[in-house]
Amino acid sequence: MSSKHPVHANSSTTTASPEAGKTSNFLRQIIESDLAAGVYAHRRWAGSPGDAAHHAAGEIDPAKIRTRFPPEPNGYLHIGHAKSICINFGLARDYGGVCHLRFDDTNPEKEDTEYVNSIIDAVKWLGFDWNGEVDAPPYQASDYFDFMHRAALALIKAGHAYVDEQSAETMRSNRGDFGKPGIDSPFRSRTPAQNLARFHEMRQGQHADGAMVLRAKIDMASPNINLRDPAIYRIRRATHHNTGDTWCIYPMYTFAHPIEDALEQITHSICTLEFEDQRPFYDWLLDRLIESALLAAPAPRQYEFARLNLTYVITSKRKLAQLVNEKKVNGWDDPRMPTIVGLRRRGYTPASLQLFADRIGVTKSDSWIDYSTLEACLREDLERRAPRAMAVLNPLKLVLTNWDEVMGVGHLEPCTQPTLPHPPVNQETPVLRHFTLGKEVWIEREDFEEVPPKGYKRLYPGNKVRLKGGYVIECSGCTLDTQGNITEVQANIVPDTKSGTPGSESVKVKAAITWVGVANGVNAEVRLYDRLFLDAQPDAGGKDFIESLNPNSLKVITAIVEPSLANAKAGEQFQFERHGYFVADRSDHQTAKPVFNLAVGLKDSWVK
Repeated sequence: MSSKHPVHANSSTTTASPEAGKTSNFLRQIIESDLAAGVYAHRRWAGSPGDAAHHAAGEIDPAKIRTRFPPEPNGYLHIGHAKSICINFGLARDYGGVCHLRFDDTNPEKEDTEYVNSIIDAVKWLGFDWNGEVDAPPYQASDYFDFMHRAALALIKAGHAYVDEQSAETMRSNRGDFGKPGIDSPFRSRTPAQNLARFHEMRQGQHADGAMVLRAKIDMASPNINLRDPAIYRIRRATHHNTGDTWCIYPMYTFAHPIEDALEQITHSICTLEFEDQRPFYDWLLDRLIESALLAAPAPRQYEFARLNLTYVITSKRKLAQLVNEKKVNGWDDPRMPTIVGLRRRGYTPASLQLFADRIGVTKSDSWIDYSTLEACLREDLERRAPRAMAVLNPLKLVLTNWDEVMGVGHLEPCTQPTLPHPPVNQETPVLRHFTLGKEVWIEREDFEEVPPKGYKRLYPGNKVRLKGGYVIECSGCTLDTQGNITEVQANIVPDTKSGTPGSESVKVKAAITWVGVANGVNAEVRLYDRLFLDAQPDAGGKDFIESLNPNSLKVITAIVEPSLANAKAGEQFQFERHGYFVADRSDHQTAKPVFNLAVGLKDSWVK
């Protein structure tokens, strides 16, 4: 076994009372009840996972509870996994416990170190440490294969397991259904000695893949089909990413999972509702292994919560892989994907995902969460801390025709605006961003109308507006091309009206518009992302989710941004005033060629 892992105060194992303002839920109530009753008060921890004898030599566990996040490393984590991470690590943090990161790598054919590394990165990015210390190695189910083999032998010796040589099809047929009990296998009456010999042959590779399985011996007439002698070991010749070719038999997930929890002294094994029917087998197996003195008491307990159903999103790994393989998206980290790497590249923050997990809560009943809830959490996180900047997404040139006369030929007037409109309380002086105003500027095409509609307050001939952070201007006209398209707008500046100077308010206007100077504006590629699907439930009821793909989920434009963004670093987030929150793309952004992704608009554009 590995060396002891001390509990560090700066990890997710910090002892703490439940945070003020945290919404109670049934999981919190269970944990608080267990702590009050001292259910796990005498549990021991030897510093690393192990069997009953291993932990008996340890001290009383300093962690009041132990939870776990046990992903299978066969794909990239998605928003549903983010919820589970926040729940398990958050509960451990709030109740003075430890959360384990464990790779459930019992299926050698679908797992890869690429996914292992991406999962480690995702959990770290979300802000959590695991296994009781900073930068601890994750646990791996495959490290417990020796013990699982011992457990299988113990079950066989006690008459609780047997080797079945029926075909998979016959076994399935004889299992029965909800209205019909199962039929005993003709191999069920073998003696423990016969089963031990046969299982040894399986272990030694003397039989073909699928020729036989080891089954738990429980009750073929049980109303819970999961207790009708489930398979617990199968023959599978496959190279494992961690154990290589050491094994040709592998444990089934339903057998391995409770054992992993028990070896790690997990107290509260939290999973989604689809595992509810498996809980009786979970309990049965641990009771048998505690009876045989292989595992320590008290046993872990399993609790189930409703999985995340988010509108306009699919979370099936198979369907997400289809989107990638058929090139409907540009890889697993495409900002339209619900993967954690995709959300991160889109501009989502750890704080926004933690807020989302807390806000939607934990329940026992399935329901749909509207995608706007997720977007609102990102807006809430970025509103006070994302630096502001002006950007023109649909540029139209504005020429200040009296500029040379009033300001001087070639003059560039320095202007400033606060980086944050609501700076932190401890910030003594506001941080300013600097840019210049000259004779020519870029404005949004929508900020000018030759013939304004009723109520229009921006630029039109004869109307005055303020260039934000600069001067009041009065529109004098526009230039059209031969097709009647507006190619340029003309206006005059009103002297002595510069923002922040005496007399700047002497001329009242009803609108201020954003702009970027032609002299020092920066060209940038801007990727305007929208929801990937048009249907709120794209794969519900057997629908073909491909048919509801949004053809306008990505629009790429060339925009002009203010010079303060010239040195933006990949991953930095900003609010483009009037437009929304943007992030410098983590993969493609370069100082010489900036690329910004729309993370979320300033308001929900999908409100009906």
